[in-house]
Amino acid sequence: MAAVEDRRKSPVLGEQFALTHTMANGSLISDDEQAVRGGRRISMHLTVSNASVPAILLLPLERRPAPAALLLHGYSSNKERMSDSAGKMLLSLDIASLAIDLPLHGARVRAGGAAGLPADEARNPLRLAQRWREAVKECTAALHSLAELPEIAADRIALIGYSMGAYLGVMVASEDPSVHALVLAAGGDLPENLPFAALVRKLVDPLRAIQRYSGRPLLMVNGRTDRTIQAPQAERLYAAAGEPKSMLWYDGGHWLPDAAIRQAVKWLGDALA
Repeated sequence: MAAVEDRRKSPVLGEQFALTHTMANGSLISDDEQAVRGGRRISMHLTVSNASVPAILLLPLERRPAPAALLLHGYSSNKERMSDSAGKMLLSLDIASLAIDLPLHGARVRAGGAAGLPADEARNPLRLAQRWREAVKECTAALHSLAELPEIAADRIALIGYSMGAYLGVMVASEDPSVHALVLAAGGDLPENLPFAALVRKLVDPLRAIQRYSGRPLLMVNGRTDRTIQAPQAERLYAAAGEPKSMLWYDGGHWLPDAAIRQAVKWLGDALA
């Protein structure tokens, strides 16, 4: 589908920018724009099928077209946490980013509810599988929409996933050759002794996915004392990955310290140079 654009004056750059991009996989529509240090922050939403996916796009001021990364948050988190941490650090290197709210998270939390799956859905394997496929579809659409923006270098697209976002990220990147580099933060293989492991791996198998991704740059960032994604899970996934690959361990648990995020961002800057 050809792009359809509604062009308006950018208050930040004083030039024309595309407000609406319509692609084969959905529409990326700008809602609001503001100046930030080193660039511009654009609140957007991506329409995928019947879903409206809130997003934050950070664009550098100077570098056109810019390399970019899709940012996928963890369970119970949101796009703001990814954009305000990794996104801002990427922007300081003139790397754009698009952070999205995954299903049932961030601005998509049901009224009066908490982030994540409702208890009734969490006990329903068919509903779980449906939600997972929806998330994969939305991440893939966001990745393609990012690559089609005129401000972005489509041949220098990366994906950064944290925790749940790392599980999604490795599945999406394994099937999409447009991902030039992959950062998995607090990511790993499925836990040992997982109930219905054989059935789960038919839908989500990080080991097979990382093997399909082989041949493109990979960085894994993990905490030595992480009790959510434990060290053996990370080690199994890293062992299954092909070259080129790197592993960064930090002293801590599931939450990444700023120093680890900075190291990951620097690695990604080199990978996208």
